[in-house]
Parts: sequence; C-alpha cells; structure tokens
Amino acid sequence: MSTSSVLLAFVLVLGAGFFALNVQRLVRYMQIGRPEDRSDHPATRLRNVLAIGIAQRKIFRDPVAGPMHALIFWGFLVLTAGTVEIIIQGFSAAFSYALFLPHWLYQLYAFSQDVFALLVLGAVAFAFYRRLVVHPRRLEGDNLEHADALIILGMIGGLMVTLLLVNACQYLVDPATIGPEKFISRGIAAGLAPVDAHPAALMHVFWWMHVLLVLVFLNYLPYSKHLHVVTSLFNVYLSNTSGPGQKGVMRAMDLEADVEQFGASDVEHLTWKNLLDGYSCTECGRCTAACPANFTGKILSPRKIVVNTRQRLMEKAPVVTGDRMEFLHPALVHGEGDDAGAATPEQALEHRLLDNYISELELWQCTSCLACVQECPVSINQLEIINEMRRNLVLTESRFPEEIQPAFESLERNGSPWAFNPGDRAKWAEGLDIPTMAELAERGERPQILFWVGCMGSFDDRAKKIAVAFARILKACNIDFAILGQEEHCHGDPARRMGNEYLYQMLATDTIGTLDRYQVRTIVTSCPHCFHQLGNEFPQLGGNYEVIHHSTFIERLLADERVPLRSAEGERLVVAYHDSCYLGRYNDVYDAPRETLKRALPVLSLVEAPRNRDRGFCCGAGGGRMFMEERQGKRINVERTEELLATGAETIAVACPFCMTMITDGVNAAQSTVPVLDIAEVVAGQLIS
Repeated sequence: MSTSSVLLAFVLVLGAGFFALNVQRLVRYMQIGRPEDRSDHPATRLRNVLAIGIAQRKIFRDPVAGPMHALIFWGFLVLTAGTVEIIIQGFSAAFSYALFLPHWLYQLYAFSQDVFALLVLGAVAFAFYRRLVVHPRRLEGDNLEHADALIILGMIGGLMVTLLLVNACQYLVDPATIGPEKFISRGIAAGLAPVDAHPAALMHVFWWMHVLLVLVFLNYLPYSKHLHVVTSLFNVYLSNTSGPGQKGVMRAMDLEADVEQFGASDVEHLTWKNLLDGYSCTECGRCTAACPANFTGKILSPRKIVVNTRQRLMEKAPVVTGDRMEFLHPALVHGEGDDAGAATPEQALEHRLLDNYISELELWQCTSCLACVQECPVSINQLEIINEMRRNLVLTESRFPEEIQPAFESLERNGSPWAFNPGDRAKWAEGLDIPTMAELAERGERPQILFWVGCMGSFDDRAKKIAVAFARILKACNIDFAILGQEEHCHGDPARRMGNEYLYQMLATDTIGTLDRYQVRTIVTSCPHCFHQLGNEFPQLGGNYEVIHHSTFIERLLADERVPLRSAEGERLVVAYHDSCYLGRYNDVYDAPRETLKRALPVLSLVEAPRNRDRGFCCGAGGGRMFMEERQGKRINVERTEELLATGAETIAVACPFCMTMITDGVNAAQSTVPVLDIAEVVAGQLIS
C-alpha cells in the first residue's frame, strides 16, 4: 500500500471516528427526553420519507427558495456516489463504476455528476444572493446564524468546484477516462490546459481538497444548525405530522400515574422525538412566516420555540450525561433568553427551558392553527412543544392568563366555557319539534344521527342561528336526528388546548359515558372543534364514533338531491369562503364547504382570499385564544377580515361558529356592512318554505 493510501486511510478513520463519536453524543443527549414509541405503521412512514424527504414535496410550497433547496438536496444524493468513487480511487486509481455498470447506465451517472454539480453551484450562488442581498424576513437572525449558513454554503460550493476540477484534471491526464457525457468537466479542462503544465499534480491537490472538505463538512454538521442534513430523513420517518394517525391530536396524559410533573418545563420533560425535532430544524423560518401571531406583530415564533429547545438541550445534556465537551458550537449553546447560555454546569442545572429560553407570553399567543406544522419541510411538530409547556404552566405551576380562570371555572361548574345556565342549553330548539335522545330512548327508538350542537350553538345568540339553520335542513330532508339537550355539555376541547388536561379528561370521559349509554354511532356537528375532538381525540379515552362535519353532511345531501331548494335567480352573488383551521389543516376538509355553496347557489361567484385552503389564515380563536385578550400587535381577526373584504366579496361564508364570531367582529371593526353567514344559513336560505 502506498504512502498516499495509508495517509488516506488514516484521515478517513479519523474523520469517520470523530463523526461517530458526535453521533453517539447527540443520541445520548436526545435520550434524556421521555420515551415514546414511533415504530408503528412503517409503510406510512416510508411513504412520508419518499414524498416529503426525497421528493421534497413540502419544500416546493415556497416557489422561490423551494426549487433552490431541492436542487441542493438532490445534488447531494447524486454527487455522494461520485464522492465515493473518488475516495475509492485514492486506494485504487483504476477503480471506476464503469467496471461493473452497463455502459448506458454509467454514461447516465457520469452525465448526472457534471450536471448536478453545476446546478448545485447555481443554487448555492442564489442562496448567497438571498442571504446577502435580498434578506428575506424569515431568515433574519443573529450574526452566528448568518455566519453558520454562509460557512455551510461555502463548503457545499467548494465540494462542487473541487469535484469538477478533479474531473477536469483527470481529463488532461488521461482523456480516455472522461467521456463526452462529462462535457462540463471537459470544458473546464480546455480552460486549464493552456495555464497548467502539470495536470497530474494539480489533480492530486484538488483530490485531497475534495476529500478533506467532505470530512470537514461532515464533522462540522453536529455543531451547526445544518445538522438537519443528517437527521431530516430520520425525522420525517419518525414524525406523525403527515400520518400515521390524525394531524393535530394532542398526546394523551396518564393523570393517574405517580408523577409530580405534568407537561414540560424543561427538555427532559419532552419526548426524545421533540428533541430530535430540535436537531432537524433547518431554521428556514417557514413556520414563523406562516404563524398568524407572529405575522400580526406578536413575539411568538415557532422557529424560536424549536431552536430554543435545541439550545437548552445542548446546555443541559452535557451536564446530565457527564459530557464536558467545552468546544460546542456557540450557535447551539447560547439561547435567546436573558439568562440563556449558561457558562457553568451549576448554571446549566439552575436554568430551564421555560422562562430562561421560552417565555410564558409566547406560549399563550399560539392559536393552535397548525400552520407551522403544515409548512415545516422536515415534519417538525412545533405545536406539540407548546402544548406540553402550556400543560406545565396550568397543571404544575398554576400560571395562566387571568381571563381564562372564569372559563375553567365555568367548564367545571356549568359544562361550558361561559357562565350560562346548563338548563338553557336546548332553548334554541324551542318550537322546532326536535326530539332529545332521552325522549327517543323512552319510546325505545334510536335516531339515525345525533346532532351535537356544541356550546356556541347552544348559548351564543349568533351561533344559535346556525344551529337552527342546520336543523331546518335536516328536517327538510327528513333526516332522523335528535339532540342531547340538557345532557350535552362541553367535551373539554377548550380546556385541553389551554393546558388543563385534568379538566378535559373529566369532561370528555363523562361525555363518552353519555354517548355510549345511548349507543350513539354517528354524530354530526357544525363546530370544527367539536368535530375534531369527538372524532379524532375521543378514541384515546375509548370513545369511537363516526363524526361528520355539517359541511360534508350537507354537501352529501345536495349531491343526492335530497335538499328541496328553490331555483336561484338574479345577479351573481360574490362570496368569499374562510377556511377554519380545525376543519381544514386539522382534517383536510376544504372542498365540501365550497361545493355546498356552489350547489346551493348556482348564481354564486366564489372568490378566494390570497391565503386559502391549507395556507389559510387563522381567525384567531383557536388554542383557547377565544377566551383571552389580544394585547400585542394587530388583532388576528382584523388582519384576516381585511384580507377577505379585499376580495370584493358581497358575503363572507364560514363553517365554524368560532370563526363566525371572530370574522363578524372584524367586519364590525372595519365598519363594513358585508354579512357573515355560515354555509348552513346559506343553504337554509334557499330552502323551499
């Protein structure tokens, strides 16, 4: 073995060994988190890797930066094969994939090396331009973050340049080894030939530069925010944000377990998957750019939540695990809180994620709209961290906005977030001849469906009209249905979103008992929050029902021509539909409300706000924000309403009573006379009297 081969072997073992030690260290740090099983549904997880990880489906949601990042990623996949070939040639100069690949396949491979190297160089140049000239708001950060990004981009560019130069010099040394398919390398060689009389020596220099740059790049990653290069595919496989399971379902808590800590105040209270999310964050800012709270001037930044989680892990885990690696990259150590970035082990143990890194105010500004989760290109669940920290604030520390205390008390005493008399829950239905489940049970009857009215539909004067409209549609179609009446109470979703898991489980368990007592199988509701809770989160507690949102139910009735509608006449009505977060992003129901409007109003002209469907902008009521004051920045509902009014719509349609309240308030704030109607009201208005 030659001296060069021995040196190469030494360098490779040293580089790979140091990288392996770093991988072990990072895994050890991650294991301080709580255990969680993510081994289920391997086929679904593999599909996510192929669609989201390899095909980069979500990254293309950004039409500008998406193709740039996808090119760099795909280039890495393709060019890794070329790098392996180059390294093997350091031990055996005659090695080539051409020795065992079919000629046509090797030509395709060789062509891909040159083309992708050039494409990646172009993408890197564009990335430099964006960071140094354009300065997108979502990429703004501290100097360390910018320096880190520029270092990584420089290394990637260097890898591409040295790869092309190695091939170019190889062509000058032996033209027979570089075919016409590597036309870019041959073109570079033509430029080098007149100025270099020793191509073999130059090739040796570029070869070593490429190999060393690969190893430096690999070992820099564990200390860089670009650690996602290594972890992102694993994170996508292990994530539940695109399945398996239903999006947005909160993790169940075992309240009977002998624990003193509820929720999370520090990194060890989160799961290992939450900590892996921290490793995988690209800091691209797509989540923060989509966040309605951040967009309207509030301090909440989903990116910061995840980055802070990683920073706190890097501060505490070395002390907990006995690791004294003092040369950790500062971008991973220093936090953004006043006391973050501990200098000593004692300070690391005194600090915690809550307060030192993430403030209470940030956590309570979240609307749980799921936009951050939807936009993340590597399937991070920012909302899960927020929810766990809210649970800690409420259940462990009793720290929460004072205005939600009445909501908690009313939920416990009256079965609704407002202090209404539970005996008035069915008053909205007086005179409509709607039976209750108890009345039918006395007669030995069981209805086809249960209409779950919800707290808004039962007590809010505006939402009562939605309940009446939907009941009129059901009766016009001769649907056999009933309500629970005074036996219905809140299922606890607001309490769960506000961190009070104990109160949630108390209400939910009681509701499940009532539903099972009447052997309910199919539930229809006009509230997306009820729809999501009853259908997707009740199974955690043993409540399994078919739950249908009223938009889907009405659309089916219209498609079957069961709804007796009068013929529409007159000028076209211009309507803008507002997507509810819990109906859309949580449950992928986008078409049913729109189809309902189109079928009910043939003269309808449906206009879309710029942010619609899975990019829809929250009304501001979710995550318990309905019961909290909005004290910082612009009101979210005002921002959304202004966007809807700017479409020129004559009517705004919604499919959620919470959205109805928020958008109506926004219309009033804008001093507009544009009516806000639920889709059930639109259809009911077209019924043949």
